[in-house]
Amino acid sequence: MLLLAGCPQPGAGGGGKVPPAIVQDTTLGAGDVFEVRVFNEESLTGTYQVASDGSVDYPLVGRIAVAGLRPQEVALLVAQKLKEGGYLKSPQVSVLVKEYKSKKFHVLGQVRNPGTFPFQENMTVVQAVTLAGGFSPIANEDKTTITRKIEGKEVIIRAEVGKISKGEAPNIELQAGDIVYVPERVF
Repeated sequence: MLLLAGCPQPGAGGGGKVPPAIVQDTTLGAGDVFEVRVFNEESLTGTYQVASDGSVDYPLVGRIAVAGLRPQEVALLVAQKLKEGGYLKSPQVSVLVKEYKSKKFHVLGQVRNPGTFPFQENMTVVQAVTLAGGFSPIANEDKTTITRKIEGKEVIIRAEVGKISKGEAPNIELQAGDIVYVPERVF
């Protein structure tokens, strides 16, 4: 494991640390919920959940494999299938992900309800701790860490959540698969 020391945050007087850039995985997986919109075609607009085999049943087209595809790729696939099937000449399709159930993050240690939670884009470490019920009375808030895989290596990012909540440190955005750990205070 590697402990990330961070880099000075611009405009923070050299005192703040910033984690590496977030690489969000927007591909769909089993359980994810998304909406397909087809311009001027209400009957072809709807919400779908990816089945355990990575597919969805779409009107007129039938079963299509969407696991591993990004929303834009799903939109292109649906448009292509509608065009190939002779249903629409030039379909305009958009896909909006409602919930990434296949992507999760974990909160462990001195929080009231440790566990695994569904990931949402732009999720921060403060939101993660809040979802886990907040800190326990013996939590060491400023020693919170985030374990993240970056290019196949586990990296530990220090998250001073106590300082973040006071506006003294920047909040840290999470990515799917992160592990937030809150240690116990030493008395």
